Amino acid sequence: MRRSASAACRSSPGSVVPAIRADRARLARVVTLAAVIVVLDQITKLIALSRLILGTPVTLVDGFLALTLVMNPGLAFGLLAGIPASWRWVVGLLSLVALVVLLRVALRILPSGGWREQSAIGLIFGGAVGNLIDRTRFGAVVDFVDVYVRDWHWPAFNVADSAITVGVAALALVVVFERSPSARA
Repeated sequence: MRRSASAACRSSPGSVVPAIRADRARLARVVTLAAVIVVLDQITKLIALSRLILGTPVTLVDGFLALTLVMNPGLAFGLLAGIPASWRWVVGLLSLVALVVLLRVALRILPSGGWREQSAIGLIFGGAVGNLIDRTRFGAVVDFVDVYVRDWHWPAFNVADSAITVGVAALALVVVFERSPSARA
């Protein structure tokens, strides 16, 4: 009796099927983390939009932390925030190009990457999608976390920006300090 090719593939020791399952599991972890970030980001932005007044700070820790609603038409951390409205499509295009580049990097890293790489990519994708949703809905990103010392203010940011920053830093640390493939889990 002949066995089907798929049955033979499932039962052979060097089968490709476990590798496909592992890739699906990696992708599922990335997508799940990205989805959690998008949900947290969008919920916090909805709360900020419903409870904060544009440009009016609400002090949480005097001299250090406030919530200040800002609509940022530029890039992360206020870069290109003063761009004229007629050129805002450039910011959208840059965001889309960055997402495509990230997708290409992720496709190269994920097949061999461990949980660190998966987490970093999930954070970055979740943050990028969260901010892309804002750009699509409002033509700007909703920022509201205002960290400052006296008169010096870090540009306002949000959960998505934080996820992107932590994800990029984590990915950079893994790339720089990961010494051997066997150390990956």
